[in-house]
Amino acid sequence: MSSSIKISPSILSADFSKLGSEVISLEKAGADYIHIDVMDGHFVPNLTIGPEVIRKLRPLTKKTFDVHLMISPVDNFIKDFADAGSDIITFHPEATQDVSKTIDLIKNEKKKVGISLKPKSKIDLIENYLSEIDLVLIMSVEPGFGGQKFMPEVLSKTKILKKIIKEKNLNVDIEIDGGINFENCTLAKEAGANILVSGSTIFKENQGNLKKNIEILRKN
Repeated sequence: MSSSIKISPSILSADFSKLGSEVISLEKAGADYIHIDVMDGHFVPNLTIGPEVIRKLRPLTKKTFDVHLMISPVDNFIKDFADAGSDIITFHPEATQDVSKTIDLIKNEKKKVGISLKPKSKIDLIENYLSEIDLVLIMSVEPGFGGQKFMPEVLSKTKILKKIIKEKNLNVDIEIDGGINFENCTLAKEAGANILVSGSTIFKENQGNLKKNIEILRKN
């Protein structure tokens, strides 16, 4: 696992009328990944983008597409999102009947595998699969909408997860997503997260100076 902090801006907070140029701007501003939230109106109470949008964005940047699937049943859509150009595909254990099978489906597409834990989801749900995956995404808000307040209670879960990964000597990234700003990003890093997802802060702070906001999140 890389000790350097990676910033994965969430395009949920971008201007959807010019999404392509927003992605290009994020690359120029120094984003490490592009975080793409996919919601189905079923697993979570909101609808966002599908594979076709990712396919259109893919030629615009070489940055890693960090795709968070908040959809159920997730297995039916993995191939579509892989073919569209996702690099990391993250799913929720509650969105599948067989976590191992879902991991295998993603690996068969030669993509990195992430599993996401909602604020109340326990580490027990995923602990047995840590050696098979590349990333754990800790949700620090309830999934479904951007712009929510950070839930500090997830930091203890992040610390425990970090300890388990270290004890087992695994190469697993810890990503945190939900209400990340210039203050709590420090707490997230101290708890063990090495990838920070941020939407509102990156797109709205400092008059929308993407480069400045990414750097502050990386260094704070």
